[in-house]
Amino acid sequence: MSQLVEFATRHPLLVAGLIAAVLAVMFYELRLRGQGLSHVSAADAVRLINKGALVVDIRKPEEFQAGHIVNARNVPLGLLEHDPQLLSKKKNRVVLTVCDSGLTSARAAKLLRKAGFEAVFSLKSGLTGWRADNLPLVK
Repeated sequence: MSQLVEFATRHPLLVAGLIAAVLAVMFYELRLRGQGLSHVSAADAVRLINKGALVVDIRKPEEFQAGHIVNARNVPLGLLEHDPQLLSKKKNRVVLTVCDSGLTSARAAKLLRKAGFEAVFSLKSGLTGWRADNLPLVK
């Protein structure tokens, strides 16, 4: 133990660098863990949908009409922000929010969680990732 203390006093920059690296890794891992609980891949989304998840497409109606996931319900983000209780009858179901890139749907998922929904997920990479995995859209 005394050798460790001696090393630390002789090499303060190395010790500071080590501490900074450990903190950076911890921050990064915690951030990933927090996002991982709410973002799902396209393959995981298909599993959720097959188990009866409610798909909420938060894009504008004209974007929704251009192509959407089968049985998706179109609830634009503006409407959801105005009335988060709009889907209150579905609180006991798993909800999957979808947008083009995955960024806006993550915001919608967070909004629904604050409104009391327990199982809300966002499609990682949105419909862009969905299309990249060659999954079907309905027009």
